[in-house]
Amino acid sequence: MTTRELSSILLRVEKPARYVGGEYNMPDMDKPCRHRTCLCFSDKYEVGMSNIGVRILYHMLNDMEGFICERSFAPDLDMAQELKSRGQRLFSLETKRDIVDFDLIGFSVQFELQYTNIPYMFDLAGIPLYAKDRPEDFPPVVAGGPCAVNPMPFAPFFDAILIGDGEITFKQINELHLRCLEQGLSKSEFLRLATEIDGVYVPSIGNRTKRAVVQNLDEAYFPTSVLVPNCDIVHDRSTIELFRGCANGCRFCQACFFYRPIRERKPDTLVRYATELMDNTGYDELSLCSLSTSDYSHLKEMVDGIKEQADKRKVKLALPSLRLDSFEAEIYEETSGSSLTFAPEAGTQRLRNVINKNISEQDIYNSIKGAMEHGVKNVKLYFMMGLPTETDEDLQGIVDIVYLVKDLHRQYGKSKLINIVVSTAVFIPKPLTPFQWERQITIEEMKHKQDFLKEKLRIKNVKYSWHGAESSVIEALLARGDESLARVIEEAYKQGAVFDSWSEHFHYEYWLNAIQKFNVDVDEFVGEQAEDKDFCWDIVDNGVTKAYLLAERHKSRQGVTTPNCIGKCNGCGASKLGRCFK
Repeated sequence: MTTRELSSILLRVEKPARYVGGEYNMPDMDKPCRHRTCLCFSDKYEVGMSNIGVRILYHMLNDMEGFICERSFAPDLDMAQELKSRGQRLFSLETKRDIVDFDLIGFSVQFELQYTNIPYMFDLAGIPLYAKDRPEDFPPVVAGGPCAVNPMPFAPFFDAILIGDGEITFKQINELHLRCLEQGLSKSEFLRLATEIDGVYVPSIGNRTKRAVVQNLDEAYFPTSVLVPNCDIVHDRSTIELFRGCANGCRFCQACFFYRPIRERKPDTLVRYATELMDNTGYDELSLCSLSTSDYSHLKEMVDGIKEQADKRKVKLALPSLRLDSFEAEIYEETSGSSLTFAPEAGTQRLRNVINKNISEQDIYNSIKGAMEHGVKNVKLYFMMGLPTETDEDLQGIVDIVYLVKDLHRQYGKSKLINIVVSTAVFIPKPLTPFQWERQITIEEMKHKQDFLKEKLRIKNVKYSWHGAESSVIEALLARGDESLARVIEEAYKQGAVFDSWSEHFHYEYWLNAIQKFNVDVDEFVGEQAEDKDFCWDIVDNGVTKAYLLAERHKSRQGVTTPNCIGKCNGCGASKLGRCFK
């Protein structure tokens, strides 16, 4: 697309800064190049630019000799209409080149409700939807991201799926493709060779593979001179990743098991990264990112080191959600602020034992009391509803925790008012978790539970928000779906489904029409699964064994908890992929 053609479009769309590129810290796009990749993100610019994984892969490839990586995001509907009406194709931000003109095309797929954005972007780019329908001379189209835990619903759209740490798979797949191009090998030969790389699944071959794992995060690539976006984005700040994996073993949490083994960065490495990011980006806020940040083994030392540098630069250090058993008042005081986020997940001790959320009533009391004593006046509480064995008594426990916060504020709070936000998400049975065999509750049950809490949480200065019931069903369907759902995704898109994760765009009827067209039995995927069932995602060795997950499920039914594995290995199996550094 020419500059003149783009300029005429930008005057007609909302947030034109999404489409112009040229951000501060842009890598050199004119360097000698032997292989050019377009990294596509299946959501809008402001979502994709907030993603730390995309930042890492983009800058990693551009820092490699002979490689250039450009970006493309899902354009908003107004931009898509402009492209279609003018006969233009989806393009990269850096050089405005058509996506189909790259040597290799990569897609980052972060969650299930992004799946219809794949045919949306393919359509705009001129990419035939199914890999089998693309000719040999068409560039390979690969996908990765958290949804690669079970890639089967979207696998038919891609030539290869990258599973695990992208610093390994994305680098190796690009290097391999360059060698194949220079040797004159076909795409089929490239894909055959790709199956020899750990973490690469080729749907047309159906190979078994093992998730790729970075062994030492201190030696892994991490960019500290990153793009600064042209407009406000969802997480508009610098971010450093402390560690990968999680020791806590919450039985509903896919990320906990998918990102094992647990690997930490050293405090001095993190202080160096943070300092360089502050100097190179100009952001006034720095966030610490990990699944359970307060479990980082050198948290105080690391925070002190970063805080010293941040204070010199007038940069705010932000902590994410904390575990209720590890609220560190001193650290909170150092990172300032008047808001705190906790995730009890369940309202009663009984249900927290079922899901292995290893926090006690006393932990909750002590943490909230400590927060009040240090001037917190805004509290966010996150819970799940529809968890296995949940009853109305467990929902009442959510209400009781809210009243506990208000009572402790009256006794110990330093602020005049306390504002409480309660959010509930519907439980989604996810692959690679002890609850991958569980059923999802029905829409009727979801609405009953939401109505229960709406009524009970009519409390002054308390706000209640919840996830949509219908979208939760679709998320569960896709989470445990197989290749047969690819045509459902395609049909839902044809019906009009796109940007399903944005509530204003989600239309349940589009999905119902697609489901009915192909006579899909939704309960086959969202209902309880037999314990001896062979799942379609079993083709990938993710480290954590199925036997361990099943044993955890049985323990959940007995209300028996498993301690976190910081002090002692629980034998989940992830250590065969790499040593846990704790």
